[in-house]
Amino acid sequence: MKKIAMRSVRAALQLIPKTLKDKLKQNERLTGLYVRSVRKSGLFFDAPTPKQTQALYGHWLKVNESYFSESMTKIGEWQAVIFGTDNQGVTKEYIKSLGAKTCLITGELALGALEKQISLLDDRLPTLLLNGGDFVESSAIRHLFEALKDNDIVYCDTDELSSNGVKTSPRFLPDWNPELQYSTAYIDSGVLIKTSLLKSLKISNQTTIAELIADLSLTNNDLAINHIALPLVHLSVTEGKRVNLLEGVKKAIEKRSGAKVELDEMFNVNRLCWPNSNPMVSLIIPTRNGKELVKACIESILEKTTYRNYEILLIDNDSDEQESIEYFSYLNTLGKVRVLRYPEPFNYSAINNFGVEHSKGSILGLINNDIEVISPEWLTYMVGHVERDNVGCVGAKLLYSDTRIQHAGVVLGYGGGAGHAHKNFPRYHTGYLNRIIATNNYSAVTAACLLVKRSHFDAVNGLNANDLTVAFNDVDFCLKVKSLGVQNVYCAEAELFHHESVSRGLDISPEKAARFNRELAYLQKKWSALIKADPAYNPNLTLKRENFSIKSAVEF
Repeated sequence: MKKIAMRSVRAALQLIPKTLKDKLKQNERLTGLYVRSVRKSGLFFDAPTPKQTQALYGHWLKVNESYFSESMTKIGEWQAVIFGTDNQGVTKEYIKSLGAKTCLITGELALGALEKQISLLDDRLPTLLLNGGDFVESSAIRHLFEALKDNDIVYCDTDELSSNGVKTSPRFLPDWNPELQYSTAYIDSGVLIKTSLLKSLKISNQTTIAELIADLSLTNNDLAINHIALPLVHLSVTEGKRVNLLEGVKKAIEKRSGAKVELDEMFNVNRLCWPNSNPMVSLIIPTRNGKELVKACIESILEKTTYRNYEILLIDNDSDEQESIEYFSYLNTLGKVRVLRYPEPFNYSAINNFGVEHSKGSILGLINNDIEVISPEWLTYMVGHVERDNVGCVGAKLLYSDTRIQHAGVVLGYGGGAGHAHKNFPRYHTGYLNRIIATNNYSAVTAACLLVKRSHFDAVNGLNANDLTVAFNDVDFCLKVKSLGVQNVYCAEAELFHHESVSRGLDISPEKAARFNRELAYLQKKWSALIKADPAYNPNLTLKRENFSIKSAVEF
């Protein structure tokens, strides 16, 4: 029924003249109503409803109930710090009943007394960090203890307890995701930490756990942070809590880095613009013919981009349309554009490698010819990220022509290989854990718009032109760069249109299908471990759809 309704609405929208649709889009009230309605209905993007989520979570809890049974296995001693204030001592008494040797409450101690009490904590014992009003499963300490071995910090998934004791609103988190912490404060309670690390920071009555995690990650490059994919912590919901968490993280970032942080109160995310040294960026755009696409792409870059130190290399892959050839000749007269001929059979990897060989920049940008700039500061944000020592590839938020999400990060495992997170969701939808609107880490991003340091490109020998001529070459490239010990980043502030595959069409011939299957098999063999368990995703979420819903019964 839902699919029939969706087709009907889409068909009706197609009947509206484009000029009228453009005029209607300019009406903020109508646009706002449309966005809110689509968010609520999930009609066009298969978002799970709260009722569906709760049903799936109920099944998930039954399947995994053994993880929550109290273990008789003896664990070592531990201590706890409750942040904020306790609810009439309920949390403190519960924590003590689980065996905590010491339990401090930050909001109930004066600053000097708090600092002294924390200094007296035993360095030999780990410390549990919990927000006042939150609770942990009785088996949580054992799981956290085991996961802390050879690590500095461990956190887990969370949910909430309803007034009648039902577990609701699960948050299935990714493994350590620094950019998501900076932008959303996603780790905010139920953390087990080595006490010496806790003592290395100044903690006040207003300090939050999310702020501590951000602070430590910015000052310790080799910090070992582990994650348990089980909802062992039950969060209390407090009005305004999320903004307070973000403000704390913002304070830590501004103290420890040169990033400019803006708190976006409309979406409740931090937006970070990292400083850059104004490096030369080489934007490499392959094309065969496609004058109108190339014209929209290059003119949007030249006219809208506020970052100015870049060159454009248009790689002409044997164009034979006279109007395209003439337009490319014109482009070659522009100061920022060079047109290079590549008269060989189409090979996406080889064409881009060729472009890199002839480029001048220390930063390389792989750009499809059907990209069109939306946000003028797209390159400023992306360059700020890519220049950081611990960052590899940086991707952008890409929209279809009708403003649905085309790319907001790549998840490994979709379709047995890889797919785009939140594909087809509306432009202004927040996504799961705010991961559409917030900059965060993914294992891979699409090369339709990707920035990378030349040094990283060279270190992994560029794109694989032998085994991956068309498909998955960008995923393979990102994973090779990630293996250098850096993080790949999806930059939500860089918005562009991607009129996907308009120029090449679909791979529907037997020959193209066979090539696709060969390239998929190559990816599956080389990166099998990451495809099986993508650290930027969560094993409790589905790989059947790109909507971040909980696994269904048949997937267990």
